[in-house]
Amino acid sequence: MDKSKKLSESVIFPKGQKITNDYFIGATWLEMLVSNDSFNCPIGNVTFEPGARNNWHKHPGGQILLVTGGKGYYQEEGKPVQVIKEGDVVKIHPDVKHWHGATPDSWLVHIAISTNPEKGDAEWLEPVTDEEYNNLK
Repeated sequence: MDKSKKLSESVIFPKGQKITNDYFIGATWLEMLVSNDSFNCPIGNVTFEPGARNNWHKHPGGQILLVTGGKGYYQEEGKPVQVIKEGDVVKIHPDVKHWHGATPDSWLVHIAISTNPEKGDAEWLEPVTDEEYNNLK
């Protein structure tokens, strides 16, 4: 099986359900691995097709991303974009405005861990425009 096929199937954990809200550009899937019900630590497997990304957003309690496959982008407001790849750990402090998603030529799969979820849900903001995204190269 070629690597892009493996990534499109989400590498380790189930790919989950396609996300259908307005907070993502491009096809993205989510499989919740741990709910917030009893562990107070929601963990989800997120799979982005090439070019897919989420809107700018903030987590009041912070977030940790564990990249399990592919290559993507992570950017905090006012800072240059970072290329993220398999094996990277991204620590996002509370209330830091950021976005993440796949590069144009690669799938991206990461585990998203919501830290301190009792502080509230993510605050979703404006989309990362095609112009912003296409000028990252």
